[in-house]
Amino acid sequence: MKSGFIGIIGRPNVGKSTLMNNILGEKISITSSKPQTTRNRITGIYTDLEADNGNGLQMVFLDTPGVHKPRNKLGSAINETALNTLNGVDVILLIVDGTKEFGAGDKMLADRLKDIDTPKLLAINKMDKMGPEQYLKLYNEYSAMGIFDDIYGTSALNGDNVKELLDKLTEYMVEGPMYYPEYMATDHPERFIVSEIIREKLLNYLEEEVPHGVFVEIESFEEGRNLTSISAVIYCEKKSHKGIIIGKEGKKLKGVGKAARIDIEGLLGTKVFLELYVKVKENWRDSERSIRSFGYKDE
Repeated sequence: MKSGFIGIIGRPNVGKSTLMNNILGEKISITSSKPQTTRNRITGIYTDLEADNGNGLQMVFLDTPGVHKPRNKLGSAINETALNTLNGVDVILLIVDGTKEFGAGDKMLADRLKDIDTPKLLAINKMDKMGPEQYLKLYNEYSAMGIFDDIYGTSALNGDNVKELLDKLTEYMVEGPMYYPEYMATDHPERFIVSEIIREKLLNYLEEEVPHGVFVEIESFEEGRNLTSISAVIYCEKKSHKGIIIGKEGKKLKGVGKAARIDIEGLLGTKVFLELYVKVKENWRDSERSIRSFGYKDE
């Protein structure tokens, strides 16, 4: 069998999670139109036992949070998670947003990659939203750096060139073990994925700043034969944010709960009873203790 690890890195909202979900054929990493959606490193496992003339192939994708200029301790911890992923992978896949001009943040990230000996591929994403001249300009800018083994134009949303990119990534896999069983698409427990689904719905339902100060903690997870009962707490930073999350007559929280429950039922394959509570934990994003307790930084 051939196997290996691929580190996916990029700025916020460039389509890293969408691309990994497309490759795996199922939703492992949450997505939204808001930046910094991914906070943790998400593992996606692609296994094809028929590949390589029946010898088998397993590719372990590490989807990282978007690298950004941090505004608080949470932001610094998120950046640390992303950049630490570059150590110990077999190939690095940098994804950039093709609709955006090459900026200071892109240069910073490219400079970090220059001194790393690991093979590097570049995906200029969102091809469905850009013209050929825009693509060529970005292609030439990145090509001139001389740090990428190959450059692809992709649309993670539509699947354009994703197979071609996947085929190229397989060339960097080496003879090795099967790290995970064939049936596993991620090594994250169901409780974690459920908390992320709830947070995704909050990102989609809430105003611009509020979602970035939200954390979801699963308090109870009881599996029955035909029903799974889940209780979750949504932590926010301000009392005013709590009111926004709940909404008038509780309508917004009910909408979040309904949308989350539908996705969770699809994940678990059972009916779900979901209870959501909202609590205030002021300025938790700047609290070292909270960041560690919520799992965003190693002890």
